[in-house]
Amino acid sequence: MARRYDLVIVGMGSGGMVAAEFAAKLKLKVAVVEQGRVGGDCLWTGCVPSKALLASAKVAHHLRTADRWGLPATDPAIDTAAVWRRIRAVQHDIAATDDNPERFQALGMELITGTARISGPHRVEVGGRTLQTRYVLLCTGSRPATPPIPGLAEARYLTSENVFEIDRAPARVVAIGGGPIAIELAQGLTRLGVKVTVLQKGPGILPRDEPELVAILTRRLRAEGVDLRLDVDIERVAVTDDGAKVVHGTQAGEPTSWEADELLVGVGRRPNVEGLGLEDVGVDIGQRGVKVDDRMRSTVPSIYAAGDVAGRFLFTHSAGHEAVRAVRDMFFPGRGTVSDLVPWCTFTDPELAHAGLTEGEARKVHGEVQVHRMDLSHSDRARADGDAEGRIVAVCGPKGRLVGAGILAAGAGEMIHELALLIKDERPLTDLSSLIHVYPTLSTSIGQLAAEGTFASALRLAWVTRLTRLWPFGR
Repeated sequence: MARRYDLVIVGMGSGGMVAAEFAAKLKLKVAVVEQGRVGGDCLWTGCVPSKALLASAKVAHHLRTADRWGLPATDPAIDTAAVWRRIRAVQHDIAATDDNPERFQALGMELITGTARISGPHRVEVGGRTLQTRYVLLCTGSRPATPPIPGLAEARYLTSENVFEIDRAPARVVAIGGGPIAIELAQGLTRLGVKVTVLQKGPGILPRDEPELVAILTRRLRAEGVDLRLDVDIERVAVTDDGAKVVHGTQAGEPTSWEADELLVGVGRRPNVEGLGLEDVGVDIGQRGVKVDDRMRSTVPSIYAAGDVAGRFLFTHSAGHEAVRAVRDMFFPGRGTVSDLVPWCTFTDPELAHAGLTEGEARKVHGEVQVHRMDLSHSDRARADGDAEGRIVAVCGPKGRLVGAGILAAGAGEMIHELALLIKDERPLTDLSSLIHVYPTLSTSIGQLAAEGTFASALRLAWVTRLTRLWPFGR
């Protein structure tokens, strides 16, 4: 006899974990089906290992450039095998604590290991069992996309899924793609002594971010030794007799080739929708994944999807938000609509954070816009920290309302949220001028940027001060 549940979640990654914990605390009967490890991409192949690598790389960079802080600079002897062991230690520490399956089971949910198949609007099959459920939430995530380059598969290559499974970093890497994953790893590996070449098809890296901030970051990456190649068209990949991997193509129309010990492919991701039986039960699937409405419902009302498999925004924080809103829509009155405002951050050094529209996007939507800028060279904290290369950009639309923001700074991912809140609430940038920011912090520059707008308004009313001179005794 089939067991009955209020909710069956397929996938125990970023979205699935948050949804399962939320639903269990509501005292719902929850089952979670996971075919691999609890934690998903974020823990095992994404955010956690990449940030652990970047932390080690930053220490190495600081040692190498310590004379900037009045300390003796030293070129560290780096054993990348030790760095990779630390990455795994961080992963296993999280897996044994916050992402421990026993912690979730203690909340009252049932964890089922196996491959799920949706056999009906209210039915999930797994390992010979049938789970009857009021609702299904798909949180199966995504995987690295493979570009159709002749010879690439035969040459074998690294992705974000397997780069942390090797024993040590290769000596030379050619990275294909100029998105966040490739750029973060390119800087991190370069700082660890790896010779890295990045091949980007378009005219610039990180095309979704504010171009002027990307230009500053591009100069920084090149200054550190990352070999950024733009306007590249790749034709094929070959392997030499001694095992080197060679990418053949053109740069700005000129034939050229790039040789490395390993290739790193980071050209986007594909949703994990195969083998779930979704189309057989009427769930529509598009190029980006399961088609959902603003409540995260698929075309079958009892089946929801959240995170990468739904293809809205491919971020851990977006997956958690979508999953919680989906559970709220299932079991509470009203509608659990999701937000289209999702800030993000590329964790280079300095970090590059973004919320809302870029300047170019804002001009297309609103026509006339005002752009406010504050270079970190004016920040006392940035100069004291020895890291004043960066900028804050705020884009304001009608009535001075903030519609977009970008930050290139150490800790930009921590700083972007107050600007994102203004965008969400459709409030003007000048609202922040009344908020006293702690000094000295990098966020002080956000307050200064907002204050400039307020000062400009005050100057337009300067004529009022002349009237007060007619009152000799004040008010």
